[in-house]
Amino acid sequence: MAETARHPSESRYGNRPTMKDVAARAGVGLKTVSRVVNSEPGVTPDTERRVHEAIDALGFRRNDSARVLRKGRTASIGLVLEDLADPFYGPLSRAVEEVARAHGALLINGSSAEDPEREQELVLALCARRVDGLIVIPAGDDHRYLEPEMKAGIATVFVDRPAGRVDADMVLSDSFGGARAGVAHLVAHGHRRIGFIGDQPRIHTATERLRGYHAALTDAGITVEDSWVSLGPTDPARVRAAAEAMLAGPEPVTALFAGNNRVTVTAVRVLAECDRRIALVGFDDIELADLLGITVISQDAATVGRTAAEHLFRRLDGAAHPPVRVELPTRLVPRGSGEIPPA
Repeated sequence: MAETARHPSESRYGNRPTMKDVAARAGVGLKTVSRVVNSEPGVTPDTERRVHEAIDALGFRRNDSARVLRKGRTASIGLVLEDLADPFYGPLSRAVEEVARAHGALLINGSSAEDPEREQELVLALCARRVDGLIVIPAGDDHRYLEPEMKAGIATVFVDRPAGRVDADMVLSDSFGGARAGVAHLVAHGHRRIGFIGDQPRIHTATERLRGYHAALTDAGITVEDSWVSLGPTDPARVRAAAEAMLAGPEPVTALFAGNNRVTVTAVRVLAECDRRIALVGFDDIELADLLGITVISQDAATVGRTAAEHLFRRLDGAAHPPVRVELPTRLVPRGSGEIPPA
């Protein structure tokens, strides 16, 4: 996208086609376009066809908030999270909001609940309300549905996980390196049988952290047994069952690596009921982890959010460089649970 000069009175946010553009391309009046867009009667089939062709060619999307802020329009940014209740997204969302506020923009956020269809519905609903930019934590792995919106001028940055099948800016944490460091830490404290409990395998961060787990054990010359690894939903019942299975039998694991904060919380509860001390390292910090002595791989959610928002506003201000991938480092925080030696 080439940078273009702006008229002094023109908003610096976005340059998307309007109904006037559609009318000019189709060779019809503005009222005719309005009737077609709003599915109103009084338009001939041939005229309706020409209007739809113009809409498709221009990438026009109806502005559902057109009656609001017609003058002195305030820019708005959409933030699509995985789960509003997840503590990781609290500081991330606050950091995005701080950057948006500094640029005079409003933040609108919502949750996909890890459902790709819900993600798409939410993203397109935000586009229909004419947000100027999007920050998306992807639930799905195919984001081609966003191509028309991006071509129409909606700046988009993906966070925590890469976009699927589209080229876009992304800001990630080093999931592979963090997991590798966490498992290597357990190995350094004498553990040879280490369990891994992670999120669903279709999720990028889950597979990257599993890859880091395998790399650390390979580095140590340890062959991973199938029974040591469990991927799936992170609800407490599933995680508990996985942990209890790994801790049972004649050759149980002596340590656990938890693939995210939700897994860590359930693992802490399971280990509190165990009749022997089991080492634990979790990916992501959790509330009271310092008081509970939980060793974690910490990723700075606020820095992730701030970096993503800053990239988004650079795009909105006209930056036209190719899509960038930013990978932020993680940090091992030893607090006791990851330093327990094998029983």
